[in-house]
Amino acid sequence: MQELTLPPMIKRLTEDCEWHRVTVGMSESKTYRLTGAAANYFIKFHAADAVESLLDEKERIEWLQGKLPVPRVATYEKDDAGEYLLITGLAGLDASDKAHEQALPQLMRLLAEGLRAVHDVPIKECPFNRTLPVVLAEAGRRVELGLVDEDDFDSSRQGMKAAELYRELLARAPEEADLVFTHGDYCMPNIVIQDGRVSGFIDLGRAGIADRYQDLALAVRSIGYNFGAEYVQLFLTAYGIEEPDQAKIAYYQLLDEFF
Repeated sequence: MQELTLPPMIKRLTEDCEWHRVTVGMSESKTYRLTGAAANYFIKFHAADAVESLLDEKERIEWLQGKLPVPRVATYEKDDAGEYLLITGLAGLDASDKAHEQALPQLMRLLAEGLRAVHDVPIKECPFNRTLPVVLAEAGRRVELGLVDEDDFDSSRQGMKAAELYRELLARAPEEADLVFTHGDYCMPNIVIQDGRVSGFIDLGRAGIADRYQDLALAVRSIGYNFGAEYVQLFLTAYGIEEPDQAKIAYYQLLDEFF
């Protein structure tokens, strides 16, 4: 059921569509899949007081055209209620879908191939800086403003305070960074699979230049959550890592608690 009062352009583009609420994944967005005879769209809505901006995702999707298989921006609108991002759909099932459980070794290979493709995007002219100093400053701002959801911490950190975790984050920061272009949230719901290949990537609002372990750490956690920890090394080996940096994996999973 449509719950939004739409700006005129989006209303015109979606007037003949059926709306289906999307609840997979964790985000500030209200997300809907729109289907119709002539369209296959997704629309995201962020309220005016949302922490993150859909403009970030719009700009990244546009920059990635021709570099990675990503949606196309149909339109972006902003009004007093918030932001609206209308994007085209991608064919396939997201990597968390249970349909993949019959071929998990193959799925791990595809996830690794997909991540290598992301990390191979040249960063020389990339305008999106997600290096650790930038992201730590953003995390600190969220702590100061009370925007970190302490109830959503991983089970091992339940009961801890955001300020306490932030001090740990600063103390444990890696000294060296292996900078590449990163997805920013390389989790199973954000990778789309079709016909034995990665057909695209979604939820790109945090994409940009960062340590490759930003993606590896969240992929490891997501694989373990969705399919079991026994498949993690299959993924890492297919990516090209036999002995992962466990300290960096733990660090970037800690960092994700703030977002």
